Amino acid sequence: MRVPTEQTRGGSLLDPARLRHVLGHFCTGIAVVTAREDGRPPVGFTCQSFVSLSLRPPLVSFSVSRSSRSWPGIQRAGRFCANILAADQETLCGRFAADGDRFAGVEWWESPGTGSPRLAGALAWVDCTLEAVYPGGDHRIAVGRVQDLGVTADGPDPLLFYQARFHRAAPTTPRG
Repeated sequence: MRVPTEQTRGGSLLDPARLRHVLGHFCTGIAVVTAREDGRPPVGFTCQSFVSLSLRPPLVSFSVSRSSRSWPGIQRAGRFCANILAADQETLCGRFAADGDRFAGVEWWESPGTGSPRLAGALAWVDCTLEAVYPGGDHRIAVGRVQDLGVTADGPDPLLFYQARFHRAAPTTPRG
């Protein structure tokens, strides 16, 4: 399916650098999406686009680049675990964003629902089966049906990304 090029009101093409700059002002959390095909090494990638999609049925979504080398393994597995990173996991975030053996020296175990890798130290995890995949420009939009989930540690701050840098949350109101 071919997606038409977006244009501004004046008819000129929207500059990708400008789009990245403006959208960089939206703070996101960071997850590492992991999977393991039967009999193969685990795969995973750093993801800024992980979101809750629906409560009934329980669905989540994320976007993955069409050039991702991890995606084919996740899609073939048909299941994944989204590991929501804690503020002290910048190094882990970088590892899963770079080339190389992303799991070398990383502590993980199989998630209870799908057997996908759960990463040690993650703030929370969401174990899913792959429900659907849609085209999204230079990305794919994946939808997962939640099979199991949990909070690993209550209290640590999440790892946030804002204007191309890592940040920690600064609460403005007390928990009530």
